[in-house]
Amino acid sequence: MKRSILFDTETTGLDPLTGDRVIEIAALELIGDLPSGRSYRVLIDPERDVPEEASRVHGFTRADLEGQPKFADIAPEFLEFIGDDELIAHNAAFDFGFLNAELRRAGLPELAMSRMVDTLQIARARFPGMPNSLDALCRRFSIDLSARTTHNALLDCKLLAEVYIELSGGRQRGLGLSVEEGGGAPTATYEYARPAGHAVVRITPEAAELAAHATFVDALAEPLWRA
Repeated sequence: MKRSILFDTETTGLDPLTGDRVIEIAALELIGDLPSGRSYRVLIDPERDVPEEASRVHGFTRADLEGQPKFADIAPEFLEFIGDDELIAHNAAFDFGFLNAELRRAGLPELAMSRMVDTLQIARARFPGMPNSLDALCRRFSIDLSARTTHNALLDCKLLAEVYIELSGGRQRGLGLSVEEGGGAPTATYEYARPAGHAVVRITPEAAELAAHATFVDALAEPLWRA
């Protein structure tokens, strides 16, 4: 079954080419476009200051990141987690730009742009001319945003996973999707509750109807249900 990685980054600013750095990476494993239960998250020492305007967005200050590993230290485990699978992000070019800048700085191969799946572009194609930020899409799909007080990469991944399911076709009505604790493949269950007042009607065929049915079946050439 197809494996992909949905991920998000938080940074010190908007442009890696002017010295901005990654401070947080979070990623979720998807199997068949559904969360498997496996995730990855790490805070990173950016080796520079964190501007106040950036802290207001994601909530991290320089003090929060002191003592955290540097990107070069976490790169091997991050690359192992994402493997060679496609990489899904919202406004993915932004995240790819930052990760590739960090990989270059660490002397490692960059991520191939052919792996990129951008949910922002998917949303713009589906809802042209409408707001397509993560918040706007969550509201459009009635996804709970109450926990999103700042840009938290892992929370954003979990919200984006729900958005991605909707952008990919959505859950079938009445289909519940669940993942066992600790990972594993997603399972699907279908539950149906009979509306109140709807009676169960059972009809027993009469002898003549049963005989007519038997005659009809006898006339068939090798009926499957008698095999």
